[in-house]
Amino acid sequence: MLEILQYDFMRNAIFAAILASVACGIIGVYVVVKKIVFISGGITHASFGGIGLGYYLGINPLYGLIPFSLFSALVMGLVSKRSKVAEDTAIGILWSLGMAIGIILIYWTPGYAPDLMTYLFGNILTVPMSDIYLMLGLDAVIIFVVYAFYKQFMALCFDEEFTTVAGLSVEKLYLLLLCMIALTIVLLIKIVGIILIIALLTMPASLSRHYTNDLGKMMYLAIFFGIIFSIVGLSLSYLFDAPSGATIILVMSSVYILHFLYDGLKPKIAA
Repeated sequence: MLEILQYDFMRNAIFAAILASVACGIIGVYVVVKKIVFISGGITHASFGGIGLGYYLGINPLYGLIPFSLFSALVMGLVSKRSKVAEDTAIGILWSLGMAIGIILIYWTPGYAPDLMTYLFGNILTVPMSDIYLMLGLDAVIIFVVYAFYKQFMALCFDEEFTTVAGLSVEKLYLLLLCMIALTIVLLIKIVGIILIIALLTMPASLSRHYTNDLGKMMYLAIFFGIIFSIVGLSLSYLFDAPSGATIILVMSSVYILHFLYDGLKPKIAA
């Protein structure tokens, strides 16, 4: 198996898997504990408009994706907190709107979009070194913000009333957290694509929550699970010539399902 390390694209893929696992391990814990999976899915799909914008402007789609996903996160956060429209309805509308904008901009772009499927379904094997540097920078931003606001985010996740009584702005913290989710989505899109991001964002964090209630330990454990699942999935995709993103999710889902099946049977076995 070590022969795969002789290829530059495989080394880049492993670097990308590690960097993505760090981001989804940290932010995924907040998504799971705060129970904001649906709004995270909404930001993910709405960010497709940023990919369309990148193609339309003739720049790297990731450079269009970053501002668009941050804008989508802020709009969804504000609409869900302030609008009289039901939160799930508002998210569903913005989810579809972002996708529609992306499709129209790509349709208007002259020529063929050669790597469009990469953004929809992911292909970790095509991550260039320039994207690795970009992912490294985004990881640094996420780690810095979470380190600086760790206690505030913890209060937001577990008790919003306490957060308000403590003199903190729940809305501003919530919007900041959604922006971190948006940056994490940018990191993950090349790995598994828009369609499968939510699985990578939630499963390692959900699994880690089963072993500890300490937020910090959950993050370390989720990062560990993410790295292991990604590298195993990457290796299996190489061996069986299968799509890398889908194989990573398949490995992750299999372990997740088997773990909880075993956990559910434990009392019966003991009895």
